Amino acid sequence: MNRITQLFNVQYPIIQGGMIWNSGYKLASAVSNAGGLGLIGAGSMYPDVLRQHIQKCKAATDKPFGVNVPMLYPNIEEIIQIIIDEGVKIVFTSAGNPKTWTSHLKSHGIIVVHVVSSSKFALKAQEAGVHAVVAEGFEAGGHNGREETTTFTLIPMVKEQISIPLIAAGGIATGKGMLAAMVLGADGVQMGSRFVASVESSAHENFKQTVVDTKEGDTQLTLKELAPVRLIKNKFYNDVQELYSKCPSKEDLEMLLGKRRAKRGMFEGDLVEGELEIGQIAGLIHEVKSVREIFEMLLKEFEIAKQEVFKF
Repeated sequence: MNRITQLFNVQYPIIQGGMIWNSGYKLASAVSNAGGLGLIGAGSMYPDVLRQHIQKCKAATDKPFGVNVPMLYPNIEEIIQIIIDEGVKIVFTSAGNPKTWTSHLKSHGIIVVHVVSSSKFALKAQEAGVHAVVAEGFEAGGHNGREETTTFTLIPMVKEQISIPLIAAGGIATGKGMLAAMVLGADGVQMGSRFVASVESSAHENFKQTVVDTKEGDTQLTLKELAPVRLIKNKFYNDVQELYSKCPSKEDLEMLLGKRRAKRGMFEGDLVEGELEIGQIAGLIHEVKSVREIFEMLLKEFEIAKQEVFKF
């Protein structure tokens, strides 16, 4: 047992990313049933849809699970109230100030974890009273930090600054990666991309296959003026780069992005005009697997790597 398994009362210090359009109750409950911590991604759900997913997740697992709440999304007050009303015990917050909701959630007995991309923000999260932080490196998919600090640089830097439990994220999809992150000071890991390419993910099959087909260099961090996001290089990505060549304003970028672009790509499977968010580690994901198979692979790789590394 380590600090993360103890904090969440789970078997393994493996947390599934609460990714928009990928992380419904089927994925979250499967991860929790496998011994990790599953997260429902509230960022792509209307409040009433989130309530349904929480209720379905409670019916599908008797193990702990949580909800990921990106604070830049609308309906945040209603979402927080639903989480409290439905008795969710773990909340991961991101894309906002941890002071905003941490005390309120803690007053209802909820464990709060905040996602950060730098040591400075990790310290702010600790000062805000969160129970743990996720330090997410530049390799990660989806919305990302502007600092471009890689995970293996970020983890020891954050570890040096904070005393609360530390979860590593960004560029981790294997047991070897998990071991490496923990050697550098992480108490656990959060994986997004690996669980996108799972049977239980709510992503469209087109997107899952694209993740499997993605190679090294096929993703890029962009749209920093809005909210930095790592995208697969498709037509939409190329349109963004073409617009950048004309020195666009923030409004120009917002107009191109429009509405529902991420849903169109990841949930509806439009590989041309959709926004396809994934991490650099997609280049190491070669097959869509069930959550159970993913856990078996991770744990086997972790034990083998541990024996190989420490036999010296």
